[in-house]
Amino acid sequence: MSRTGSNNVSFTFCAVIGLFVCALVTALLMVVGDWNFLPAAAVGVLFLILAILLLPIWFIRGNGSDVPFGAPVTGAEAGTAPTSASAVASAPAPTVAASAAPAAASADADAAAAKAKADADAAAAKAKADAAAAKAKAKADADAAAAKAAAAAPKGEDYDGDGTVEGVNEGTRPEALDGPRGGKADDLKQIKGVGPKMEKLCNSLGFYHFDQIAGWSPDEVAWVDANLEGFKGRVTRDTWVAQAKILAEGGTTEFSKKVKKGDVY
Repeated sequence: MSRTGSNNVSFTFCAVIGLFVCALVTALLMVVGDWNFLPAAAVGVLFLILAILLLPIWFIRGNGSDVPFGAPVTGAEAGTAPTSASAVASAPAPTVAASAAPAAASADADAAAAKAKADADAAAAKAKADAAAAKAKAKADADAAAAKAAAAAPKGEDYDGDGTVEGVNEGTRPEALDGPRGGKADDLKQIKGVGPKMEKLCNSLGFYHFDQIAGWSPDEVAWVDANLEGFKGRVTRDTWVAQAKILAEGGTTEFSKKVKKGDVY
């Protein structure tokens, strides 16, 4: 049966029952309660209204229908389409894969980002380690080259300034005397660069006179420069030979004048 027909039957049934209840209540009030007709009828009408309002609800619930009494009938309710419950039941539910797809994509993106960061960190660490290794190797190579150059360099000093590094056996030893001629040595301290200590050293090597020093050749100067212990190179630096030539000829220098006056020693 359609819902329209069912509603019509229900309304008629409820109206009949309501009229019966109205008449029964009115009669009982007049007979039992000794009411007048009008008050009793008024109460009966009230029961009629209640019956018309309440009985349809009871009737509809008794039939298991959720559609309110008197509601318009739609095409779907007339049997042309499934009910809302069946439509919901028949609608396909979203699959787990569809709902999990965004989460999987996010997880993949996070994993890719983490891998990229790890690769970048590893590359930076490798570059830093390579730079440190290259720096250490360059320093080691430089130290080795310096050590090799130092080992290959000739030992000693260039005492006479001729660009050649002298050694102990450099040059030729000048002619020496066993003692001063006539028992009296020249005052070698008049040569600038020869102090009391240096004068004793020169005497110990057999050099007592200005003319000895004035006659030294460059090769002999090189030997004396290399053998003046503690004073190597002084002959050349202080120009002993040039000063000695002046003094050997009886001349004087500004320095020798000061020595004679006692202003130096």
